[in-house]
Amino acid sequence: MEHELSTNRALWDELVEIHAASTFYDVAAFRAGQSTLRPLELEEVGDVRGKRLLHLQCHFGLDTLSWARLGAEVTGVDFSEEAVSLARRLAEEVGVPATFVCADVLDLPCHLSGAFDVVFTSYGALTWLPDLGRWGAAAASSLDRGGILYVVDQHPLGGVLAERDGELVTDWPYFADAPAVETSQGSYADRTAVLANTTSYQWQHTLSGVVNALTGAGLHIEFLHEFPFSMYQRLPSMVEGADGWWRLPGRDDMPFLFSLRATKQ
Repeated sequence: MEHELSTNRALWDELVEIHAASTFYDVAAFRAGQSTLRPLELEEVGDVRGKRLLHLQCHFGLDTLSWARLGAEVTGVDFSEEAVSLARRLAEEVGVPATFVCADVLDLPCHLSGAFDVVFTSYGALTWLPDLGRWGAAAASSLDRGGILYVVDQHPLGGVLAERDGELVTDWPYFADAPAVETSQGSYADRTAVLANTTSYQWQHTLSGVVNALTGAGLHIEFLHEFPFSMYQRLPSMVEGADGWWRLPGRDDMPFLFSLRATKQ
């Protein structure tokens, strides 16, 4: 998978500067003290004061540092050197203690030692991973006994849907053996961005694949929730609500988001 991962890394290195300048991430508001965490994860993760928290695929660290502002002792991991570099600068600028490590989360045991009370991953992370078994094992090995893993991400079923002529259709098989090759300009944070790196590889994982990766690593599933809304405008007809979630008008019969909490016993 080295070609696919190096291609993805080049894209994410380029996206760091674009995302940092976007209104989607609103770095200025973060610098002024605003949290980037949503009420959903705040409620489902719970109080993190005094806890050691590991954020997997942290991008340039806004959520990581938001957890730190709530009292957690945080470590963020991302495979993009550009993202990690910016995260470290932001931590210094806002005066929030944090550790950032540049590493592939699948190789995490080779780059990070110690055990954490919370392992956190969110919103668009899993599709970039070719091997959920290794991901589950890496997450489990990073947890202390009694620690929790929390995942909130795009629902695998919602990820295969597209809109054509006002109708929902499947754009990619739910059960896919090979990565989807995407070639496009822009990103979810800035659709007008012009990129030098336009190709990426993404993996379609089933919901059972996510659950089995974690139970196979010895974790106990506390809950699995599914929601009929998205964290961004996943489909053209979606409308943003006052709560910041994007929904299909008049429809709540398709899942676009899920959350999961597991413990190491």
